[in-house]
Amino acid sequence: MGSESECGKSEVVLGVDGGTTSTVCVCMPLLPFSDHLPDPLPILGRAAAGCSNYNSVGEDAAKDTLEKVMEEALSQAGVKRSAVRAVCLGVSGVNHLKDEERVLNWIRDFFPAHVKIYVHNDAVAALASGTMGKLHGCVLIAGTGSISFGFTEDGREARAAGAGPVLGDWGSGYGIASRGLTAVVRAHDGRGPQTMLTDHILDSLGLSSPDELIGWTYADPSWARIAALVPVVVSCAEAGDQVAIEILNNAVEELGSSVKAVVQRLSLAGEDGKGSFPVVMVGGVLEANRSWDIGREVINAILKTYSGACPIRPKVEPAIGAALVAWNSLMKELPANGHR
Repeated sequence: MGSESECGKSEVVLGVDGGTTSTVCVCMPLLPFSDHLPDPLPILGRAAAGCSNYNSVGEDAAKDTLEKVMEEALSQAGVKRSAVRAVCLGVSGVNHLKDEERVLNWIRDFFPAHVKIYVHNDAVAALASGTMGKLHGCVLIAGTGSISFGFTEDGREARAAGAGPVLGDWGSGYGIASRGLTAVVRAHDGRGPQTMLTDHILDSLGLSSPDELIGWTYADPSWARIAALVPVVVSCAEAGDQVAIEILNNAVEELGSSVKAVVQRLSLAGEDGKGSFPVVMVGGVLEANRSWDIGREVINAILKTYSGACPIRPKVEPAIGAALVAWNSLMKELPANGHR
């Protein structure tokens, strides 16, 4: 454990948001216990790197990415590992206890023994970014992938979707874009209706024929590369293309149903279904500021079933949410004054 000169006022917490596309770590000072957080929150260091989902890049690469962003955030903050009191890692691909244990084993030796380490799915970091560290309510993430994740105030949790593209995250960016690509192929070979998606997707990729989509897709079928085509699908829907509109309507239905499944399983809306609960909305698919606003449509679908749902667009990034989870978790384990 570090000396008092290394800790004291320089004590910090780390929050990591490890996704399929990118991984971000923030370093925050250990705030005094209070019901009111400072605004803006003090950020001492921030670092970013690539994917840390071991299902996508393998264990060694995922571990290296997590260690890299934590080391860089600490370096920016000008503090040593011994100054860290708690770390919360929200990592994509952490779906079961064995996954949590795997990541914990990677990180345990990275820090001194006194450091508290909390490992969750990255959806937890996203939820906390809207609730400012309180694990209560439901979060919907729709970026490259999609997942709904919920917590009750007594600690029960549930999730829906989030199983990756093979098992059907159809409301995700990958799901929307892959359906767009499929629609182009179907139109080309006569199995589906003609669609504006053909010309627009080919133009965006610099291709001359739908036949070339096969080579383009399988040359690098990474999730993020496919998901980058979502804006093309949205623009075609806005222009009135019925195939694109159907794809987006299906995405709205899928995303809304995943939230409803979590709310129902956890009874977040109470026995009468009218109780109030937060729904945190995170991810590029939900952030589009367009006339065809997927996030708005999903919120409307949720409110039709659960009138007490309170949509929240986070004001801080998920990595900060993870840092606040680390802080909150540590405060619960420390004496009432929040310090040793």
